[in-house]
Amino acid sequence: MAKRWKIEQGEGGRDKLLLIDGNSIVFRAFYAMPPLTNAAGLQTNAVFGFTTMLLKVLEEERPTHLIVAFDAGKTVFRHEGFADYKGGRQKTPPELSEQFPLLKELLDAFSISRYEIPGYEADDIIGTLTKQAEQAGIEAVVVSGDKDMLQLASERTSVLLTRKGVSETERYTPAAIGDKYGLTPLQIIDLKGLMGDASDNIPGIPGVGEKTALKLLAEYGSVEEVLAHAGEIKGKLGENVRSNMDSAKMSKELATILREIPVERNWEQLAWEGAEQPALLAALRKLEFKSLIERLALSEGEADAASVAAAAAAYETVRVSDAADWSALAEALPHAESFILDANGDNPHQSEGIGIAIAARERVYALPFEALLSAPEAAPLRDWLADAGAPKTGYDLHRAELVLARHGLELRGQAFCCSLAAYLLDPTDADPSLVGLLAKAGLPGIASDESAYGKGAKFRVPEPEALAAHLASKADAVRRLASRQAAELEEAGMKPLFYELEQPLAIILADMEKQGIVVQAEALEELGKDFQARIGQIVSEIYRIAGFEFNIGSTRQLGEVLFDKLGLPVVKKTKTGYSTDAEVLEKLEPYHEIVRLILHYRQLAKLQSTYIEGLLKEIRPEDGKIHTYYRQTIAATGRLSSQYPNLQNIPIRMEEGRQIRKAFVPSEPNWQILAADYSQIELRVLAHISGDEGLKEAFRLEMDVHTKTAMDVFGVSAEQVDGNMRRSAKAVNFGIVYGISDYGLSQNLGITRKEAAAFIEQYFAAFPGVRRYMDDIVAQAKKDGYVKTMLERRRYLPDIRSSNFNLRSFAERTAMNTPIQGTAADIIKLAMVRMAEALKDKGLKSRMLLQVHDELVFEVPPDELDTMKKLVPEVMASALQLDVPLKAEVSAGVNWYEAK
Repeated sequence: MAKRWKIEQGEGGRDKLLLIDGNSIVFRAFYAMPPLTNAAGLQTNAVFGFTTMLLKVLEEERPTHLIVAFDAGKTVFRHEGFADYKGGRQKTPPELSEQFPLLKELLDAFSISRYEIPGYEADDIIGTLTKQAEQAGIEAVVVSGDKDMLQLASERTSVLLTRKGVSETERYTPAAIGDKYGLTPLQIIDLKGLMGDASDNIPGIPGVGEKTALKLLAEYGSVEEVLAHAGEIKGKLGENVRSNMDSAKMSKELATILREIPVERNWEQLAWEGAEQPALLAALRKLEFKSLIERLALSEGEADAASVAAAAAAYETVRVSDAADWSALAEALPHAESFILDANGDNPHQSEGIGIAIAARERVYALPFEALLSAPEAAPLRDWLADAGAPKTGYDLHRAELVLARHGLELRGQAFCCSLAAYLLDPTDADPSLVGLLAKAGLPGIASDESAYGKGAKFRVPEPEALAAHLASKADAVRRLASRQAAELEEAGMKPLFYELEQPLAIILADMEKQGIVVQAEALEELGKDFQARIGQIVSEIYRIAGFEFNIGSTRQLGEVLFDKLGLPVVKKTKTGYSTDAEVLEKLEPYHEIVRLILHYRQLAKLQSTYIEGLLKEIRPEDGKIHTYYRQTIAATGRLSSQYPNLQNIPIRMEEGRQIRKAFVPSEPNWQILAADYSQIELRVLAHISGDEGLKEAFRLEMDVHTKTAMDVFGVSAEQVDGNMRRSAKAVNFGIVYGISDYGLSQNLGITRKEAAAFIEQYFAAFPGVRRYMDDIVAQAKKDGYVKTMLERRRYLPDIRSSNFNLRSFAERTAMNTPIQGTAADIIKLAMVRMAEALKDKGLKSRMLLQVHDELVFEVPPDELDTMKKLVPEVMASALQLDVPLKAEVSAGVNWYEAK
């Protein structure tokens, strides 16, 4: 039986029912959490926010029974009496709707009951179940973001309302409701009847807000009594009450949660006994919620003991310790089939080696890392590692090279890397570990690293015999896996992509990482002082305008200043008050100068904390350099990722962000930094792949493509294109590349979704080749189950034929944009390989230091500057032949800033 993950439940054997309002919580999570995607490009922020809330409530409430209720559809019984019920709501953004299937899959993995009934809302399911629980004498806890749920509170039922997004909740009992509102739980219905609810389009009585409604209920007690005494209410309020009596009655009825609907869930079906660990681990891996996997202490799981034993029986493990063992290892090296190097820590620039193993024929030789470093007898092994003529097959050879380099050893001859091959064969594989790859291939398994070494504070290197056995099992697993992967790469037509691009690139990246780039700490510190001074000036100006000092970082205090004191229009409210997120402030910027200052304050504060202080921590004292770590196997599009630190996220859209690049300088006196950046590479790829004549013409004539788009979409001449037209055209150009929705474009341009949808249609009318390409690529993806880049890089789309609309729609958008983004990623990688070859062939001293998106950064001696200014753009422009010219713009300077 599979191991289960659960939380200790109940107190004293008492049952407790936890009921979660699924739609309410997931909506709040979507708007509260920053954007988050997994490697497959799926939006996951709402699911992540919901799951963190779920775990927090599980830990605090420890329920024995559990259900998540969802609305079943758009039409419910309340529409029969009021057709405009919830009529003001906008269509759910696809970025959110496509997350509902993911959430439901995750709930299934948690073994949590989920339920919906056509014609009813989640509120009614929860209302009915809480009534049944009360009648049975069972404690119930409701979790929601909707104040309507307060009407369900009783002696046995409490309501947790979310605050600050979904991270915090506030408990309401009848006493708490009385303290806060002066009402009983059932009077919450009367409150809504009088004041209405804009989010549900419940009208209430015009001019009656919460304050007025509470005053009326304190005097009369209910909607019915207010209406019965309507003649006594004076002034405009009395007129409104008398004119809207039917509306008040209907509003109360709409706000009333039903508590006797046909719920077909018995008590046994709601029992929660935890989740099966393998299923939960797989679901969290698919979503790439690594922090939650760690929080729940979910291990990799042990491979089947019989499978591990069967694999180990096929070879002899030699724990290298005496002269005879060393001699045997030296003789076996020419016949080595694979090797493995284990090290601790995530950052290979800081990792300590643990051990190494070499598989050769019927034996696997294993030894601790210290022996490799210090034993005189290890000289043949060290020579073999550094021998470019001795081919190496391994797992994550890139990381192995960096770990060895840190200890003064060299790795050359990298021939086949299993982790890199696995990435090409399935870039969205949820478990690309050796354990996962063996299981997926149906090969005999091995024990996980976690079971061998432990994790976190529990990490330890096992005894020599156990260490040797684990290392040997991994080296043997690599050789068994590699032969199969090589055949699969050939069958998929990806041999050139692997052997001519990705495998050579891994070596180039390691050389760049070992080289590093000089970052002047004093320049960063001076810039930090300048930022601090500017922050101080901005804060003083904000205080002057506000008329008093307050905590700018406090949402509540800032909201009071903006909306109560200054009277700015309220854009969005949360359950706890005004929203002051970036989206809200950007919409308010035209209304008052203080908003621009607050936005600038936030930008500078982030630059100071994340980039000035963050980069200073990464400068190595021994060489004054930053050594980033490029991840080749993360992004499903083929793009590189940068870590420790991430140099691809330094903000350059604002001048202060660009200033940070001044600290990046050459490592040699009088040398210069040279930067070359592809011009609109993804749009050029789109022009080639789609074959659209209008797009191709723009690039062939070297027109500004955004101006060209604006001309064709708006039907104007180049001279008539204004800044707003070009900005809109640019947003839709790049939106098409990234599969943007009408919701996404509306947010970017500050227009309605209807206008955004019309704009996209105008674009397709102007560029019919793009529409034709998108239709064709989706049809091809449905036939093949995957899409390809021009270099045969594949991305599988298992949901492309899904019956679920949201999952299928996301897969279709992915099918459209992957060939474009993936080919662009392939081109910059090709340029790097060709540049490395050119530098070597020409005997140049110039060094390639960084790759940042579509930009390559070099340090160049003065006597090679003219040569490099010509060579680099030529190599980049010729990386791949397209129907439109590739173009790279090059510049140089004393630092990275001056080179741009």
